Formats: sequence, structure tokens, C-alpha cells
Amino acid sequence: MHRLLFLLFASYSMGLAAQEMTPEKLYEIIEQESDTVKVVGNSYHFVLNDAMLICVYDENANRMRIIAPVVKLDEIGEDEILNALVANFHSALDVKYALSDEIIWSVYTHPLQQLSDAQVVDAIQQVYAAALTFGSSYSSTNLVFPGNKKKVEKPKAKPLNKT
Repeated sequence: MHRLLFLLFASYSMGLAAQEMTPEKLYEIIEQESDTVKVVGNSYHFVLNDAMLICVYDENANRMRIIAPVVKLDEIGEDEILNALVANFHSALDVKYALSDEIIWSVYTHPLQQLSDAQVVDAIQQVYAAALTFGSSYSSTNLVFPGNKKKVEKPKAKPLNKT
């Protein structure tokens, strides 16, 4: 019985190893899902429904990320930034809004080798949706976890009238 369980586990483990994500496989999936794709070093720049997305990978670090620029920081106010932070908890599920180089990005990160084909497709869709819905629903899918969906406005202090 132990031998049978070992053989089943070993064959399952070997099947998982055979399904490791590679940069080549990642490219094939992105090519199928996007309108155009261009290789730039260890990244793939691609367009989906007129939106630019970038997939950056590092085989040595076993990491990948798919990102999309959303808006320049100086083009939005504090409310949008706070709403994005709330969304990171409730409605931006596998993606997060992040700030880098004065640009707000929609970002998905994952270990490269453990990534499945379906996860790549889902990541592309979520990054695209989060970028598209910034400023409105701030969501990457239709699923929203319960709780505060937008920041609560604090009452503004009334100025004192000096007489």
C-alpha cells in the first residue's frame, strides 16, 4: 500500500514538474491573448484592446509580473489614491495598484515556474480590468469582498469666524 501511494505521489509530482512555466510558454500565452506583442529583453510588451501591458520575468529569481500603466500621479488627487488602497483590500483581487516612477500601475506578481496557463490568462484579464476601472469601481473582477468599497470622507473642519 505504501509503495502504491509513493508511486502515485511520484507520478503526480513529475506531472507538476513537467508543467513548469517558462518564458517561451509565457510568450505563447500572451501572444494568444493579446493584439500585438513585442519582445524587449526579458519582457514582453503587448497590447490588449488598445491598452499597453508589460510582462517582466526573471528566471533566476523565479519571478514574473504583468503590469499596466494607469495614470500619472500628478493627474489624480488624494481621493483616488485612497480609493485605490481600499480597492487593494476589497476589489483588486490578484492585482494591486502600485506607485513607481510617479505612475500608478496595475500589478500582478507570481513565482514564474509555479504559474499555470490559466493563471497567466486570468492575470492578463485582471491587470487590464484594474487599469480600466481605476477611478470608478477600482476592480479586477466582478467579485468584491465585503466591507468599505471607497474611503469615507471625513467632515471638513469649519473655519472659525473672528469677529
